[in-house]
Amino acid sequence: MVQSNAATVDAWLAEVEPARLEAIARLRQLCITSFPGWQQSMQWGMPGYGPPGADAAISFNNQKRYIAVYIGVSTIDAYKAAIRHASLGKSCIRYPHPDRIDFDLLETMLAAAFRAKGGVA
Repeated sequence: MVQSNAATVDAWLAEVEPARLEAIARLRQLCITSFPGWQQSMQWGMPGYGPPGADAAISFNNQKRYIAVYIGVSTIDAYKAAIRHASLGKSCIRYPHPDRIDFDLLETMLAAAFRAKGGVA
């Protein structure tokens, strides 16, 4: 799934292949708990999170060869040395092996990205 036409995140999740569903569901839950006051929506064919009425500030997607988390340049730069088992884009982390995602580090990074993008806990 590169880009989905699903109208809701639940419908999008129904399209995720079983081998990645556990990791994707865990990532979604981390986003929900890490972004208090932000809304979850489908934007650009993927789940995204941002202040109510605004575009998504942080998103993730299930690409053909990896799970991508679009978290922002400043967060990537701040945690680059700690990220393992993933490749990095300018503003995203690409995890080719869902079973090797460091969810503890990702939770820390999501909280940092939330603050960097104006979120208040």
